[in-house]
Amino acid sequence: MSPLLKFMLRRLALIPLTLLIVTAVLYGVVMFTPPEARAQLYLNNSNAIDRMSAEQLQRLIQRIIRDYGLNEPYPVQYFNWIRSVIGGEWGWSPVFRASVLDLIQARAPITIELTLWSMIVFIPTGILSGVIASRRRGRLIDRVFGVTAFGATSIPPFVLGLMMISFLYIGLGWFAPNRLSADMEIAVRAPDFTAFTGLYTLDGVLNGRLDISLDALQHLVMPVLSLSALHWATVGRVTRTTMVEELDKDYVIAAQARGVSERRIMWKHVLRNALIPALTTSVLSAASLVSGVYVIERVFNLHGVSELIAGTGLTSLGDAPLALGFAIYSVSVVLIVMFVLDLAQAIVDPRLRERLTE
Repeated sequence: MSPLLKFMLRRLALIPLTLLIVTAVLYGVVMFTPPEARAQLYLNNSNAIDRMSAEQLQRLIQRIIRDYGLNEPYPVQYFNWIRSVIGGEWGWSPVFRASVLDLIQARAPITIELTLWSMIVFIPTGILSGVIASRRRGRLIDRVFGVTAFGATSIPPFVLGLMMISFLYIGLGWFAPNRLSADMEIAVRAPDFTAFTGLYTLDGVLNGRLDISLDALQHLVMPVLSLSALHWATVGRVTRTTMVEELDKDYVIAAQARGVSERRIMWKHVLRNALIPALTTSVLSAASLVSGVYVIERVFNLHGVSELIAGTGLTSLGDAPLALGFAIYSVSVVLIVMFVLDLAQAIVDPRLRERLTE
């Protein structure tokens, strides 16, 4: 088995293990709530629950407590709950009066779309900016990069988002909040439009409606820039610093003495070594970005998973099912993103995958 494949398998095995550890801790916290509150984790039929009287609902909760052993020891309760989660029963949110899994599935696509496009923007542009600045160190373009990166790290993303709305939308009318224009909203709700993924930039292409994809991209410009600016600056500064250090090493001087072109030295040798810390920084930035996306959603009126946070769902002590469901979703997204970036780092640096598979 190749080292890369072994590395992939080990990283994949860590995802469910990490989820088990995180959910075990979270369910342990939920154990402090009364059995009646934990019984909501096993409710999933919204229509039947809506039609029940208070007395009928109470009898159902008591039956769930008995059937699922909610007075049993913690390991028994956790095993029963995780089995329900794997079966697609994430519980019932008493605040939103809906299935937790349905709530997350309805709002996750825009959150995932915003996260993916932000990563597509800040990782390559951050690395490229750092490379260009290192090649022109001390010159005007390097100084411009330094000032811009300093500003990007100094301004909170939500403040940058509000500034962009004031200048680009209100002042110039170039872009708009929300996810789509009004006419495109009608188009995606039409019977002939199929939401294959829920990501409108991709579904528009799959449906042969490039106008929908372009409109969705236009509406993503401001939130993506607001969300990715900080992380672009971080990756760019790390790349620049690493590139400058690599350019002063002996192997670069030796290559120059042999007549190797500056472009070949820069892009084939120096950048390859600089990519390792840059991708490490990208992994940490991506994890932070997943957490910061919720604030940007609220600023730009994107009805993503942030609605579950901004609403009363996670501020209510009685909505343990929603809190656990949101935690599972967030941890899963972070783990998948980190797996993809770890894989890219292992491809760039063979020493990493060989060292970790020994």
